[in-house]
Amino acid sequence: MNKKLNITDLLIFILSAELGGALSAIAAGGDLGGYYATLTKPPLSPPGWLFPVVWGVLYAVMGISAYLISESGDIHKNSALTLYIVQLFANLLWSPVFFGLRSSGGAAAVVIVMLILVICMTAVFGRINRCAALMNIPYILWTAYAAYLTAGVFVLNG
Repeated sequence: MNKKLNITDLLIFILSAELGGALSAIAAGGDLGGYYATLTKPPLSPPGWLFPVVWGVLYAVMGISAYLISESGDIHKNSALTLYIVQLFANLLWSPVFFGLRSSGGAAAVVIVMLILVICMTAVFGRINRCAALMNIPYILWTAYAAYLTAGVFVLNG
């Protein structure tokens, strides 16, 4: 039996992820794009404007996937959602570390931990709801790309 879509809960999941991303950018402080422009970047680096666009989409998809888990009847959904919150917290640390502290080494450590957490979360989601897990594949790929970029900035800029 399919449960009815709870649009309020869905929007809460999406907006909370989006709000977290916005607060992370605010906590990073200053002129993010200006600082990014001064860095030597590794090959295949995208323009700075692309990051908020991609992250905005990914936060929405994360929220939808977490909503699907929350609506499941699975006995492990609470532990899966706890892992979701932990990985989201790691995600939200990246901007303040990279931009606020201007620590590309610290940000590289954060993004590696984040990538591991996102992979684990996706695996756990997959045991509960295959669609929720598949929705996070672009997030894994983008996080791996972010790890490459962050490590590259660290190596090239010290």
